[in-house]
Amino acid sequence: MPETKAIMKAMAAKALSLLARGNLAICKRITESKGLRCFAVLLEKGPKEVQRYSAMALMEITAVAAEDPLLRRSAFKPTSPTCKLVVDQLVGTIGKKDSELVLPCLKALGNLARIFCASETRVIRPLVQLLGERAEISREACIALAKFACPENHVHVDHSKAIIAAEGANDLICLTYVGEQIVRSPAMVLLCHIAMHVPDSEELAKANVLSVLKWASTQTHVFQGEAAELLLEAKKTLVCCQCRGPRGFP
Repeated sequence: MPETKAIMKAMAAKALSLLARGNLAICKRITESKGLRCFAVLLEKGPKEVQRYSAMALMEITAVAAEDPLLRRSAFKPTSPTCKLVVDQLVGTIGKKDSELVLPCLKALGNLARIFCASETRVIRPLVQLLGERAEISREACIALAKFACPENHVHVDHSKAIIAAEGANDLICLTYVGEQIVRSPAMVLLCHIAMHVPDSEELAKANVLSVLKWASTQTHVFQGEAAELLLEAKKTLVCCQCRGPRGFP
């Protein structure tokens, strides 16, 4: 019966998602089979519970791949049909902003940040478009985008430019000033990465990002830890750039 099959698929997907969590050997087994393709298809066409656990499984597998270069290169080669299918389904799912699948799919895309080349824009723009959504989604969008823009990503400058081109700077400034508490620090971390990597951006100059960073550096009760450290670096970078009179700064 269809209902019984749906229940069995959901149970299998749930079990695999739990087994895959932090387990490199299990993730290799799944990716070496047709597991990734199955999860991608079920994410699009499966019953509700099957979709949910398929999204969770992809999130767990990509989290392991984010920490293991060999798994990442073998299972998520950008030119492979399976990888393209997975990414397409993840991007398509986050476009359904009211779906409970958005958060795990957001995390999965962030986990895959290092596989995308400099010219990749089909992921950046949909992520930026989520910065204006409810707090939980905005927060995860900031965290995912930070994985594209952080120095550990070898094409972080290009991704930072893509975030700016997608009009992400103004959203980040808004989230930093008046966003809910859980969003403000992740938004500031991302804004700092962008400011350090593209300090001569006209868009950042027009948005007066330096003033934002100066204000944020006085909010020590809000921006602590990583955000506070990045604030100092980003502010110094923009001040030095402004002193040199770069294009875009007054």
